[in-house]
Amino acid sequence: MNKWLFWQKDWFISLLIALVFLLGANSDLMQSLERKAYDLGVLASSRIPSDKIAVIAIDDQSIANLGRWPWPREIHAMMIDILAIGNAKAIGHTVLFSEPQVDAGLTYLEKLSGLLVNSSLQQSNPAEWAQLNEIAQDALSHLDNDKKLAESMAKANKVLLGMIFELGEPQGRPDVALPEFVVKSGLTNIKAGVRGARPLATTAILAPIALLGERASAIGHLTMSKDVDGGVRTEPLVLNYYDQYFPSLSLMLVAKSLNLEPKDIQVTLGESVKVGNLTIPTDSESRMYTYFYSNQNGKPAFQVDSFYDVLSGKIPPEKYRDKIVLIGATAAGVGEFPATPVSPGMSPVLILANSVSSILKGDFFVTPSWAGLAQIGVFLLVALYLILLLPRLNAAIGAVVTGALFIVLLGAHFILMTTQALWLQLMLPASLLLVGHLLLTTKRFLMTEKGKQKSDAESAESNRMLGLAFQGQGQLDIAFDKFRKVQLDDSLMDVLYNLGLDFERKRQFNKAESVFKYMAEYNPKFRDLAARLVQSRAMSETVMLGGSSGRSNATTMVLDKAGVSKPMLGRYEIEKELGKGAMGVVYLGKDPKIGRVVAIKTMALAQEFEADELADVKARFFREAETAGRLNHPNIVTMYDAGEEHDLAYIAMEFLKGRDLAPYTKPDNLLPLPTVMNIIARVADALDYAHKQNVVHRDIKPANIMYDPETDTPKVTDFGIARITDSSKTKTGMVLGTPSFMSPEQLAGKKIEGASDLFSLGVSLYQMACGKLPFEGDSMAQLMYRIANEPHADILSIRKDLPPCLVAIINRSLAKKIEDRYANGAEMAVALRHCAALARDAPPLNGDPFAASSQR
Repeated sequence: MNKWLFWQKDWFISLLIALVFLLGANSDLMQSLERKAYDLGVLASSRIPSDKIAVIAIDDQSIANLGRWPWPREIHAMMIDILAIGNAKAIGHTVLFSEPQVDAGLTYLEKLSGLLVNSSLQQSNPAEWAQLNEIAQDALSHLDNDKKLAESMAKANKVLLGMIFELGEPQGRPDVALPEFVVKSGLTNIKAGVRGARPLATTAILAPIALLGERASAIGHLTMSKDVDGGVRTEPLVLNYYDQYFPSLSLMLVAKSLNLEPKDIQVTLGESVKVGNLTIPTDSESRMYTYFYSNQNGKPAFQVDSFYDVLSGKIPPEKYRDKIVLIGATAAGVGEFPATPVSPGMSPVLILANSVSSILKGDFFVTPSWAGLAQIGVFLLVALYLILLLPRLNAAIGAVVTGALFIVLLGAHFILMTTQALWLQLMLPASLLLVGHLLLTTKRFLMTEKGKQKSDAESAESNRMLGLAFQGQGQLDIAFDKFRKVQLDDSLMDVLYNLGLDFERKRQFNKAESVFKYMAEYNPKFRDLAARLVQSRAMSETVMLGGSSGRSNATTMVLDKAGVSKPMLGRYEIEKELGKGAMGVVYLGKDPKIGRVVAIKTMALAQEFEADELADVKARFFREAETAGRLNHPNIVTMYDAGEEHDLAYIAMEFLKGRDLAPYTKPDNLLPLPTVMNIIARVADALDYAHKQNVVHRDIKPANIMYDPETDTPKVTDFGIARITDSSKTKTGMVLGTPSFMSPEQLAGKKIEGASDLFSLGVSLYQMACGKLPFEGDSMAQLMYRIANEPHADILSIRKDLPPCLVAIINRSLAKKIEDRYANGAEMAVALRHCAALARDAPPLNGDPFAASSQR
């Protein structure tokens, strides 16, 4: 029976949609869409306006200087005189002089003049009467502004005035006959064109006063034809007033500039208007699709000068030689400023300038005679696509095809406008395409949604279980994705809350914030969710755990924030920051499974190295950790673990009490010499062990030797830059370590062996014995030169009470040649212990156990 329910079929729904759009083709909404597309096409094109047009603006500056609007017509007369002197080609004045200007003083003078004519004074005292009459006539002449303007217009013989028609279909005959000067500007060369086509009809006219109209070279209308959205896009080149045809002011200005008259203008109804050799295509109502010029490089499309600047002589009249000069208001509040494709509000005089330039340069848009058939054809093709093809396509392919067709329609619209100046109204088929596709897609969705709901319910529990499994494995991002596929309820809120805490422990506060936000959409009052959300948002903007190599002084640890779960690195819970070492930031951590306290050295490798180096650096980091982890000696820090978490690489190692030996290198804080020799001997033993494991430290110095006075235990730390000494894994030519403690061969970039560490240990022994370094320089280059080429400073010149055996150990350790140093750490340790024993057995001199040794 379903086969008879054709109204549910996609093709039938598509047919209904197409019919609805067809009926609404002329609706205000659809016409507004067409006009908006037209405006975008105008803005996308670029033309250069005619340089024969100049605009003199009655602007705010002019009104401020010349007085309130309207001005006395004497001012307009002065402007026309100036432009006549400058030999302007034509002057188009857009101010409507539809009423005479009556001055109050002029009325009284006319009465006075009338009394003088009938006065008896003419008989009794002719001389006095003649003098009074002359004064009265002179005053009348000065106050008659209309007469002054008329005289200036007649003298210039190139002024064109505007008139306004009221649009509408006439119901009978006009009330009064048109003035002769208006009829004189009418068009008579009218030819039949498109059947039924005729200009816009009008019912009334507002013309200039006769005194001015008779002196004008021509009259043209300034009537605007507005679209449904109130914008102006067209120019009615011809209007029909009771079967008489009158041109626009723009058309008459062009004719005047070409030395033509109204009789030279030929109108083919519904097709074109021809003035001289210029042919302007029009629509069925004799309207031209004006091209509106955009500003060029931030400058106005047309030359616009202030009325006051011209009147005051700031701008010379010669500037307007052979120009079509347009005079009109641009000041705010003077006249109506309708929208155009390039401006939300444009003054009538600038609209006129665009129209005149469009005619002169042939810059106008054309709707060709075949446009109607083309628009119907495109509409039918889109309708057939929706009815016949789209129902047969799957969702993905249908979306691609619809998108491609939509782009083609828009592309055709803009390409035709910008390259061919052709306007086809394609928004109707484009809108049909989009709306039809969306409605069909919605219909398919609604028909299948019921089935999907059942499927979703069955998969919700699976996603919940998968999310819990991924969360247990530490794959929190995947877990969150799975949980979001489950409908939120109170039980899932508990699960998500724990997930947010897990993100906090991993220092991923931005992701914790996302979880808490998601929960807040369901129940913002759940537990302490509001506080958690604020806290995670603040913490996501704070650097939590990160490496620092001196690039930033920012805090790297925030653990004392109330309510924040302690961060985790791998399986280690971070307690606090201990300091910053060679590899990065060092933290105190704890392995919660076995309760072991560890020191964790971290480094944010992604922040420290470029992307192309990162893989190699990570490999080196873990290789160094593996190397250090192989070392098992009582005087070497034990390495427990290494790993990578989020943005950090880390090494977990034995947590040591005490401090490094750097503070004991100060002259006023030296350790007793027996203690120093005992510490250095055990470090030498540790290095001997490491060297036998093919590991060279490369950066032996007091700062890398930890010492606990309570247990008298030294430990070598920071094998972070150590490398396996196999030739296949050692890069020569690379300088690593601290310059003051480097051996000559290390500075030279040669292959480094254990003897280099013993040289560095000798430097450390020297510094801990006397409080100074054996090599010093004013610059890095000078320091490196002295280490490589000059003997070290005699330690006895710094401290005279050292035993000769210790001096000998130091001198041998600091030998330039490798073969002159100790063969290994064990040999150096034996020498140090033997020296300490000699010093211990020697009788004290002046209370100093080393004084006797030094005197031998």
